[in-house]
Amino acid sequence: MSPEATVAEQPRLKIKYREQVAADMQTEFGYSNPMQTPKPLKIVVNIGIGEALDNRNALDAALGDVTTITGQKPVVQRARQSISNFKLREGMQVGITVTMRGQRMWDFLDRLINLTLPRVRDFHGLSRRSFDGRGNYSLGIREQIVFPEIDYNEIDRLRGLQVNIVTSANTDEEGRRMLELLGMPFERVEDAA
Repeated sequence: MSPEATVAEQPRLKIKYREQVAADMQTEFGYSNPMQTPKPLKIVVNIGIGEALDNRNALDAALGDVTTITGQKPVVQRARQSISNFKLREGMQVGITVTMRGQRMWDFLDRLINLTLPRVRDFHGLSRRSFDGRGNYSLGIREQIVFPEIDYNEIDRLRGLQVNIVTSANTDEEGRRMLELLGMPFERVEDAA
């Protein structure tokens, strides 16, 4: 197998990370070893489906949507304890989760940055405050129809989902800078203040 063939099969964002972002991060933060450079480790997409208690079809529809968006079969999350006020019993299906790593993660991140986020209505950039203190970023998407894979005519209702980007960064500043260099559209600093 020629080196050109292996490069063509790799996700475009991963090539950008390796050739440009890692070098910029190493010079900007003064890492002595290239392995210290932060990188995305995994992306977790999840949807909480409270309506699944009353409507079994809601869970199946959400499973189909997330499978279409991520290209991977989701895992059904079950309630850990019973809560009588919510009519919830232990073991009931209440959400779905997908964890992507490797090539699927890079492909999803590329589609998220370049196709999905620009389609969000009244989009002024992502919040800079949604980091967890360890360089991991979380964002919520109100409607699954912003993903180009979803056909509006085939969904039963609009659902929001949460996307968590887990990185190897030690600080929020490192994680934010890495995502900015990858093309993540954060709000401008003047808008954030």
